[in-house]
Amino acid sequence: GLVVLRAGRDSELALRLGLSLTRTAGYELASLRPMQVSPAHGEDEAIEGLEQVLEHLPEIQDEILLSDDPNRTILEHTKDFDLVVVGAGGRRPADATPDALADLLLSGSDCPVLIVRSGRQPIPELPAELAGVEAISILVDKWFAENTFHSGEFENLERLLHRKEEQGITISLALPALNEEQTVGNVISTIKRALLDEVPLLDEMVLIDSNSTDRTREIARECGIDVYIHQEILPEYGSLQGKGEALWKSLFVTRGDIVLWIDTDIVNIHPRFVYGLIGPLLHRPDLMFIKGFYLRPLRVGKAIQAGGGGRVTELTARPLLNLFYPALSGFVQPLSGEYGGRREALEKLPFSTGYGVETGLLIDMLETFGLDAIAQVDLIRRVHHNQPLTALSKMSFAIIQTVIRKLDRRYGLQLLRDVNRAMKVIRQEASGFFIEVEEVAERERPPMITLPEYRLLFHREAREPAPHD
Repeated sequence: GLVVLRAGRDSELALRLGLSLTRTAGYELASLRPMQVSPAHGEDEAIEGLEQVLEHLPEIQDEILLSDDPNRTILEHTKDFDLVVVGAGGRRPADATPDALADLLLSGSDCPVLIVRSGRQPIPELPAELAGVEAISILVDKWFAENTFHSGEFENLERLLHRKEEQGITISLALPALNEEQTVGNVISTIKRALLDEVPLLDEMVLIDSNSTDRTREIARECGIDVYIHQEILPEYGSLQGKGEALWKSLFVTRGDIVLWIDTDIVNIHPRFVYGLIGPLLHRPDLMFIKGFYLRPLRVGKAIQAGGGGRVTELTARPLLNLFYPALSGFVQPLSGEYGGRREALEKLPFSTGYGVETGLLIDMLETFGLDAIAQVDLIRRVHHNQPLTALSKMSFAIIQTVIRKLDRRYGLQLLRDVNRAMKVIRQEASGFFIEVEEVAERERPPMITLPEYRLLFHREAREPAPHD
């Protein structure tokens, strides 16, 4: 089948229909983008959104047609196809008839021609060349349908173990923690019993502690897993504060071909939080990164607030991703703490050291490996202790810095160099209001594979356990 792509929303609909036909009728799909030798002002930009989509759809054979008479040339191309899909074109809503190209194909093509027209009304103030940007939703919808899983698909642990053994891979689980004595014991014992002792899906389970001042490390040792303090790992590179720093250093002390992370503040811990992440990676060798999502009710005292949670996601992360990285707009919980991937991918990416680590990894995975290499899985429900608004404000501040850094790198800018990274937090006491200044400087660690110590360690035939406290 052939899809003819031109400016406007009709072409977006034509591409959607063409992709649908490839799934339901088994068509091989090609696209043709006509351009005149001397295009009118804005014509080249008019299908820019469609170009972005086609870059992520390698199954479509895309061709750009340069001609002084593109309509006649397109008609000649249709001789090689069994079906043609084209947008009606023309001005709306008054014009109900196809434009010259669509009319020519209807009357002159030897194969069936489908003429499609979008029912959405155009926005008069929107330049015509921007209309094609909406086509990114085609890519996101396709990705959402093909790369979204449910943890229930992988609850047969013996089958997962068999697949893992067939592939000959190892899996590590690293648990970042800071003062989580109330929940860490239950998290460790639940996962260890189900996925290490009874069905050994995991080859390794470690705690990466950020110098807790409570009993977090002691409880983890009592549960029988290795404990590391992230400030003591790779001391020659110094120590930075933040969860991202702990995750980055966990790549050095773990040994698995797949490395997973889950938070240790989960109140309703269940093995699905881990096997739900493992399943897609074992079933899809092309996947490099998996992200968990779930319903996020908030625990407030003894009460559970349905529908709460995810405030930073909805107010900061999601708007930023939709603005600058719309291909990632299909992620339900882009900031979830349950995720992981293949070491061969993770070791090649930089890590933001603080709260920006989740956002940074998603963006870098997209730009390095493509959207099809990333997936998400429904872990059903997660209960955690909520944080105060001031803490969420600092989290948002860090995420914004991370996105700016990625944009700097993409466009060769230096915006982050000039921005203020000290946050003024407004506090109130009985005597009145006062301002407290806190530094929230989101830094970045280089890809782990650039460290000589790491390269030496992972090129040895016999990998010795890393020292731990």
